[in-house]
Amino acid sequence: MSGAPEVLPGLGVPAHEVPDVLRRIVARRCERLGVAEVQLPVGQDRAGPLGSDAPGSDFLSSIREALPRAIIAEVKMGSPKLGSLEGRFDPERQAQTYRNGGASCLSVVVEPDFFFGSYELLGRCVAASGLPAIAKDFVVSEDQLDQAAAAGASAILLIAALYDATSLRRWAGAARARGLVPLVETHTATDTAKLDGADWEIVGVNNRDLRTFAVDLENSLQRLPELPQAALKVAESGISDRGAIDRLSAAGFGAFLIGESLLLADDPNLKLAELKGVQS
Repeated sequence: MSGAPEVLPGLGVPAHEVPDVLRRIVARRCERLGVAEVQLPVGQDRAGPLGSDAPGSDFLSSIREALPRAIIAEVKMGSPKLGSLEGRFDPERQAQTYRNGGASCLSVVVEPDFFFGSYELLGRCVAASGLPAIAKDFVVSEDQLDQAAAAGASAILLIAALYDATSLRRWAGAARARGLVPLVETHTATDTAKLDGADWEIVGVNNRDLRTFAVDLENSLQRLPELPQAALKVAESGISDRGAIDRLSAAGFGAFLIGESLLLADDPNLKLAELKGVQS
């Protein structure tokens, strides 16, 4: 057929808008979970707000208490860029270090094939740290939301590039129905446009371009005016020193999701203190 763009099954978005690495990860997640394509959640949108006793409320409260410099500290066992980090650090001890160092929340990457994670890893890190945690996954099935909730997560990552606006709201509603707050990750103006017309508790901007893996903090600053005014705003990726946090915080970001600079630090506790601006 003529010039109609290819649309990825189950996603509702043109294939050219989704970085190749995301397409490969999504295909593998579907294969592992036994679904032919990305499924849409059953049921209606749930606009929120979350109940005060929902785990997601704890995640939001922990960030609000530390504004404008809340740290979401990440545990991941590897990545397509780094390869496996197995044996380089103890994930439970790392999670405890984050708690002792004053991190507001925990992020645990649970995707197994490209990032070497699991929901079992998430559960262990939550138990070790006591911090409210976000499960970072590539969500293609409601089973993943159930696994996140069962493992003790308080939040779930939704990558805006994977869904059209309607599907994104459906996924967010399915997360809220389980007590999980959806953190919607954006990277481009196309992503942020999908947030229009709905209420969002917390949104993020990923500074890493998944087509090239290049990191540019200017991307957060460029996307900031496009984000919903009332939402908590998270800058993600490439934040390695206090100067970056100061700059992004001054612009309007209140939380910072930090992974590699903490994971690869010789002394994660000291690095966390540096990022928070605590004098040693």
